[in-house]
Amino acid sequence: MKKTQNYKGFTLLELMIVIVILGLLATIIMPKILGRPEQARRAVAEIEIKNLEATLALFKTDTGRFPTTSEGLGVLVNNPGISGYAPDGYLDKTPKDPWGNNYIYICPSVQGKYFDLESYGKDGEDGGTGEDADIESWNIE
Repeated sequence: MKKTQNYKGFTLLELMIVIVILGLLATIIMPKILGRPEQARRAVAEIEIKNLEATLALFKTDTGRFPTTSEGLGVLVNNPGISGYAPDGYLDKTPKDPWGNNYIYICPSVQGKYFDLESYGKDGEDGGTGEDADIESWNIE
């Protein structure tokens, strides 16, 4: 009686085809991504601002208030003795925008929400246009 063995896995040819397809995709997609680093940084800043808004809402749920301007976002890392504060804090470190600058946090809001949160963008200065334009929580959709 003959024993037949079933080998399961990929053949060398199948692996080569997958590698070629991945290589083609990389050559098509990479130039588009690499050609827009500032656009990618701006998108990251918008996402981080949204995440910070959610973290601030959690802080308010636990403590009954938003951090003050003087406490800033640093209060999300270390408890200065606030009642109801989460035992492990809310963030591992004080957040920086994609350009390495601190996010601007103002509470109460000047723009009409509970707080204002923004990044000054590439130039690190208030205002600006194009790549230097500010990314503001009240303008993110």
